[in-house]
Amino acid sequence: MKIVRLLTNYDNYIWVIEATDGSRKAWVVDPTESLPVIKHFEQYNLKLSGILITHHHYDHTAGVEHLIATLGKVAIISNKRGPFKQVSQHVEEGDFIAVAGEKFKVLSIPGHSQEHLAFYHPKALFCGDVLFTAGCGKSWCQSAKPMAESLLKLRALDDDCWVYCGHEYTYGNINFAAIVEPNNVKIKERQKLVAEKTRAGIPCVPEKLSVEKETNPFLRFDLPELKNTLINKKQQFENFALTDSANFYATLRAWKDSLDKTGELEKGL
Repeated sequence: MKIVRLLTNYDNYIWVIEATDGSRKAWVVDPTESLPVIKHFEQYNLKLSGILITHHHYDHTAGVEHLIATLGKVAIISNKRGPFKQVSQHVEEGDFIAVAGEKFKVLSIPGHSQEHLAFYHPKALFCGDVLFTAGCGKSWCQSAKPMAESLLKLRALDDDCWVYCGHEYTYGNINFAAIVEPNNVKIKERQKLVAEKTRAGIPCVPEKLSVEKETNPFLRFDLPELKNTLINKKQQFENFALTDSANFYATLRAWKDSLDKTGELEKGL
């Protein structure tokens, strides 16, 4: 399979998974907009075979209706338990789907939204807005626990898997990681590389999961390296008592949210 990144008018990425068997069949993941997809399909004479939706949010589904009206009706594959009513093929945890001649496993990863799914192949993880490069999405569920558990589930996947997330937030995320773990050499190295790529207009997505495990604090919140830092930080966010991994995650998330409001993490561009 071949995976192509399509840029949008937002900070979203649309992913196209193309078969490499000469069939010209292709699948689309989270079509924020229809026009970039249609242009790509027409340019390379591709045939739309299916649409994968990680979750219902507008910036991941807005292009669906125009896409199928233009390129033809196909299966819209997602979790029917969410509010997006155009899903025609319901999948859930443990299901397998055939995409571009490859087998993808469906993972349930609630937290950013209740019905959020990931589509996992040993070499490619489409994880929407749960795991970002060097960070993670916001928790919109009532409890921090589902998001914490989903992130740890993704951490357990194969190191050689590439993370294809829904947004380009790497610059701010890695700057936060450097604040959280100032002595982590891997983070410092990645921070420099991300800054260079971002200033040059080069995307930082996808990234290998092995790199995320070394440098993404939202895959490290339950590890000894971060626990003491978060215990000390917890005093600023008194709603969270550090008694289990979900509480460590919640403290880290609150810390990130507080800095996001200041604009500090995006400085230097």
